Amino acid sequence: MSEQNYLSLSTKLAVLAEMVSHQARVEGDHVTAVPGLSLHRRNVPTEPLHCIYTLSLALTVQGSKQVLMGDEVIELHPGQTMITTLDLPVVSHVTKASRHQPYLGLLVQLDIAQILDIHAELSLPRPLRGEGYQAVSIEQADANLCDVMIRLLQLPLQPDLQPYLVPLIHRELIIRLLTGPHGVQLRQLATEGSPSDQISKVVAWLKQNFAHSLNMNELAERAHMSASTFRQHFRTLTGTSPLQFQKQLRLQEARELMLNQNLDASRASALVGYESASQFSREYSRLFGAPPLQDIRRIRQRS
Repeated sequence: MSEQNYLSLSTKLAVLAEMVSHQARVEGDHVTAVPGLSLHRRNVPTEPLHCIYTLSLALTVQGSKQVLMGDEVIELHPGQTMITTLDLPVVSHVTKASRHQPYLGLLVQLDIAQILDIHAELSLPRPLRGEGYQAVSIEQADANLCDVMIRLLQLPLQPDLQPYLVPLIHRELIIRLLTGPHGVQLRQLATEGSPSDQISKVVAWLKQNFAHSLNMNELAERAHMSASTFRQHFRTLTGTSPLQFQKQLRLQEARELMLNQNLDASRASALVGYESASQFSREYSRLFGAPPLQDIRRIRQRS
């Protein structure tokens, strides 16, 4: 990268930092009036948080963040973008932030239908057979991508034009992602019948049916693979096994039910598919570091 391009990129990151800081003045997650766009600010490093990443683009503008996916540790620093192409349970926490230099980031939800349509329009080549697919990819943002993000952040200042400009800017964003460094991963996702396409369909089914008992052979049939091949591809893409994936979905949902609907642990565990309350409590403690009642109390005290 030339010095001129480096300065151009650093300048645009500084502009983004100022815009995000202005629109997200207090610590927390901020859903904007722009469809699919949210802003994130943390004034101090955070504890690890279990969450589910969906199909999206994230840009770290200031500060640093760490994401754990299975056994993989992903570091995100200023100017880096992260594409998530599958719904994935991860552990995420901000590692570098202060009141004077807060962590600042933005997230754009991506639309698979739009990706498929634009991919077809562009007539992009199919990924080579040897090109590895990753559910999460990290790349350095370029000046053009930063320009798109700046235009997205400017939209709240133009409410009369926003409905007309949002589709155009989202379209440009997808085009730049498909033709840029993240393109290989998105083109794999858009390739009908590829292992990534089949696994993504199974993941979508699991998200809707996690309370049901799993039959590995049935899941493999859904992916049109043998059981052993299915397990291998599933772990490669998600960083975990289908059973562990289901368990994390169940426990995340139970936590949300207890927090947002004030359900007790027994009722929440039954709703997400557990037959044994004691097993639920053991697995919940193992994932979140405390039994259900203690964990929920701790979260509410921090809020």
